[in-house]
Amino acid sequence: MPALSDAKILFIATDGFEDSELLEPRKRLIEAGAEVVLASLETKEIKGDKGATITPDAKVDTVDIDGYDALLLPGGTKNPDKLRMESNVVDLVRRFVESGKPVGAICHAPWLLAEADVIRGRTVTGWPSVRTDLKNAGADVVDREAVTDGNLVTSRNPDDIPAFTEAFSRLVEKAEAPAETV
Repeated sequence: MPALSDAKILFIATDGFEDSELLEPRKRLIEAGAEVVLASLETKEIKGDKGATITPDAKVDTVDIDGYDALLLPGGTKNPDKLRMESNVVDLVRRFVESGKPVGAICHAPWLLAEADVIRGRTVTGWPSVRTDLKNAGADVVDREAVTDGNLVTSRNPDDIPAFTEAFSRLVEKAEAPAETV
């Protein structure tokens, strides 16, 4: 299995992100050697719901999915709620999922997957208050710390970050594995 050191991973967030759900997976992926790029609606500093700040590397409307191996969506109540109102973000999420590239969404971030209409018939999880929305979008919703279904990894809350990041990393490494020839 290849290392994450060859992966280029896109994060999308805006003000109101859950601090730990952006910063901890980002740190773990960088430590594993991945290149991580944070995109937002603007390139001005964004603020988490507990006060952490970070400056995005790019604007969402300049992102080309061909330049990335995977997408990670942190939660927080305000962050995904604001992002799901942006058609360019919803379209980007849809294109990532449809491309077959790994996509991770934690806590409230699966709202973006529901908005992009990419979870019908898929098994997912998320924060308890978004589970009805996920069911209404056609998903089979379960209560587990990390759920992998095809190229999607979803998780429930900040306590699940280790399991979520591990499942997401495995999916990225699996996607990077060269096809075996016979």
